[in-house]
This record gives sequence, structure tokens and C-alpha cells, in this order.
Amino acid sequence: MASLSKRPWGLEWRSSVWFVTAVVGLGITTDLLVYSVVIPVLPFHLEELGYTGVSALTGWLLFGYSGGIVFSTPIIAVLSERYNSRRWPLLIGQFVLIGSQVMLMEAPKYWVMVIARVIQGISSAVIWVVGLALLCDTAPAATIGRQLGLAMSGLSLGLLIGPPVGGTLFKSFGFRAPFVCSVIVTLVDVIGRVLIIERGEAQAHGFDPAAPPVKNESIELEKAPVEVSTENVPNNADVNRTTTPSVTEVTVQDATQPTPDSPAEKITLMGVVATLLRSRRALAAIFISMTYGIVLTTVEPALPLHLQDIWHLNSSGVGLVFLAAVIPTIFSSGIAGWWTDKKGPEWLTITCLILSSPWWGIMIIQKSLALFLVALAFQSFFTAGVVSPLTAELAAVSRANTGVGYGHVYGAFQLAYGIGSAGKLFLISSVDKVSSVKAGPIIGGQVYEHVELGWLTICVLSIGLFIVCTGLAVSCIGEEPLLARALRRHKKRVLERTSTAPAPTPVLFDPTLTH
Repeated sequence: MASLSKRPWGLEWRSSVWFVTAVVGLGITTDLLVYSVVIPVLPFHLEELGYTGVSALTGWLLFGYSGGIVFSTPIIAVLSERYNSRRWPLLIGQFVLIGSQVMLMEAPKYWVMVIARVIQGISSAVIWVVGLALLCDTAPAATIGRQLGLAMSGLSLGLLIGPPVGGTLFKSFGFRAPFVCSVIVTLVDVIGRVLIIERGEAQAHGFDPAAPPVKNESIELEKAPVEVSTENVPNNADVNRTTTPSVTEVTVQDATQPTPDSPAEKITLMGVVATLLRSRRALAAIFISMTYGIVLTTVEPALPLHLQDIWHLNSSGVGLVFLAAVIPTIFSSGIAGWWTDKKGPEWLTITCLILSSPWWGIMIIQKSLALFLVALAFQSFFTAGVVSPLTAELAAVSRANTGVGYGHVYGAFQLAYGIGSAGKLFLISSVDKVSSVKAGPIIGGQVYEHVELGWLTICVLSIGLFIVCTGLAVSCIGEEPLLARALRRHKKRVLERTSTAPAPTPVLFDPTLTH
């Protein structure tokens, strides 16, 4: 073990679970900020460059971002598990993100802008796959849902901040201002990633951020002639491993997962794919993640059209409605993660899917805007709450399958969500009307524009998909799914009733009855 005198500066807080959570959450916020800050800016810039048909051109620029995510995620997932370091891929991803923003800002031609957006998508995949894997490496298994939920709050925060900041900066300072802002935010994120000390490195210096504090009762029971420090549990754990197991050692080992740099069996990419395909938990979580992406990007572009058609809202009114949809999701992620740690991912996944469905139905009603806003807020709260238990479930899949790393499962998560949302194709036709946000994903935009009851169809489609996902969650999510649990208890009750039932009275044979 490295000498404690050579410890890196700020070892405890730089490797702590909360600092890593904050940095990963900032990375997710930065990613969504970079994605969304240019949405109100690109149409103007394309017009200034002399392009016509800016609606379709803008749509393909945004689509290129999703395409970069989808095509790069499998490669990034494999590479992230091939090497022990998480920090260096994250730093490289952030510098690539900065370069892509400068490239997009100074692009003289449309094809250069497309390449820049694809590169942004690639860096986004690095942030999500490697960032979530780093967080799972650091956080104890007992609190991994809470930490993932808090980090996931950055998704909603980035989407909430990006468009209004981009529009305001563009109006006040010109086209380059939103890009300069996003570069500054990315540089702040880079500083956080430079400061991070990974768990393996921290353990080499005698500190394990995932180890829980040792309780006084455990120390008293141990009665060992070794000075125990509640801040430096791993040193004590190392001593215990060379002697007879103690109460303290059992407590520490039960509460933490294996170290991320410990030797692990390596399997091929096809072996990882085969393992995930055999896992009901992984397949269910991946399918629900893809469904979440489909539902989210189906309703996003149709919502402004619906608000304009029914309640005649302008762009400012639509923006306020989007606040009602986004703000609840900032809180739902953290709450969902905390509850996942308490009750398990199966309970929360099913609860969120079931509770979100009625609000989708209420959103069909066109009589009251106030009722619609309330329904939208609750629907967004419960729908977004699905993400935290799904990411915690995938972390459990990784821990349960040798050779399947966190990078692999979060690569599958990012790929599924990317496929579900890759149809997002914004067609911006006018910058001063609400109809400017007019088009949408391949499913949502086409359904709303070409089906007579488009909004009704979208809401019913979302309810139907969530019903299917609820069935999958009941039968597949969790170490012991709720369906298997119910069947086991039913079988147990049947056996108990059978064992306690009085035995039938034997009938004696009477020869006289045969005559």
C-alpha cells in the first residue's frame, strides 16, 4: 500500500461518492445544455449563410446528434471496460465536445455543421456510458439508486436551462454567444473531471470511498488490538483480512461491491451480448428504456402544436407549459433513486408506469388548460421517475454477471434510448410563431399532422406502451420479480393448506357387503 504521506491532496473529498455524483451530474447537465442551447439559434444561422429550407436542414442537424450517439455507443462501451481508467476517457470526451462546439460555431458550410453535431453525439455517448460507470464504481451498492437518481437530475436541468439561455444570449450578443457559454460550462466540467480520484487509486492510498463508516457497536465487539478509524475503514479492513474475520470486516464487506480495479474475468463482446440476451432483467430494462425514449420524443414536438390548436398559445405560453413539464422531473429522479434503494427497482418501476398512465388519459381532455397543466406535470413526474430504477437495475445486472461491466450495461441503456429517440426530427419553419416547432419525431410529428385525432392517438399509444412495459416489469424486473414472488407465495399457501387438512378416515373392508 502506498505511503499515507504521499497521498494526493484532498484524497477523501476528491474520491468521495458525493463529489463523483456531482461531477457526473454536471456532465449530464452540460451534455443536455450543449444539445439544447443551439435549438433556437440554428435556423437563424442557416438563413444568414444563405440556405433555404432551413426547417429540414435544422432537423437533420439535430438528428445527426442522435445518430452519433447510436453508432458510437457500442464502441465506447467496449473500450470503457477494456481499460481500467474512467477519468481519461471522460476528459477526452469533454475536450472533443469543446472542439465540436467551436467547429459548429465557425462552420462555413452545412456539411461541416453536420459533422460537428455527429461528433457532439459521440462525446455525449462518452459522458453517459463512462460517467454512469464511474459513478457505479464509486458508490456502494446500497445507495447506488440514490446517487444515480441525483446525477440523472442533470438531464432535466440541462433541458430546462438550454433553450431559454440560448435564445437570450443570441438575441443580446449574437450567434456565437450561446456557443461561448456552452464552452465555458464544459470547461468547468473539465475541472471537475481533472479533480476526480477514482476508487481504485484512492484504495491504493488507504481510503475506500465506498466503505461505510464503522459503527461504535462493531468496534466494541471486535476488541482487536488495532486502532480503528471511522474515516479510514479500508486500512482496518486490510488488517482484518490477514487475521481472523471480525464483526467490522463482515460489516464492511457486506455493504460494498467489489473494487473496480480488482481482477475480473474478461469476455468477448459477443459473450457480453449473449449474457445480456439471456438476462430477463437486462432485456426488460433495455426495452423499457427504449420505450421511454419513444414516448418522450413522440410527445415533445406534438405538444406545442396541440397547445396552439386548442388554447391558441403563443411561443411564450408554450415555453411556460414546457416549464410545467420539465421542473417536476428535476425532483422525481432523486426521489425515485432513493426509493429504489429502499424498496427495490421492481416496485418503483411498476409504480411509476402505473401512476403515469391515468395522467396521459387526462391530457386528452380539452376543456381546461389548468387541468391539462396539472396532468402534464404529474405525467412528467412519474414518467421521468422510471429512469432511476432502470439504471439501478442495470447496475445489478452487471454485478450479477461475471465479465459484464458497468460500461457494457450503460452502453446498452444509451443505445436503447438513442434508438427510441433517434426519430426526433425537428422542422422549424418560422422563428416567430409557435408553429415553428412544427414537426417532430417520425412517430409523433407524422401522427399529429396526418391522423384526424392526432393528440388522442399519441396519448393512447403512450398508455398502451406503458401497459406493455408494466407487464414486463412485473414479470422480469428485480432479483425476484413480483410475479414470481406472488406465484411462490401462492404455492406456499396451497402447500400449507394441504399439510394442515385432516387426513381422510380409512374405510375398513367388510366382506359381508360384497354379498
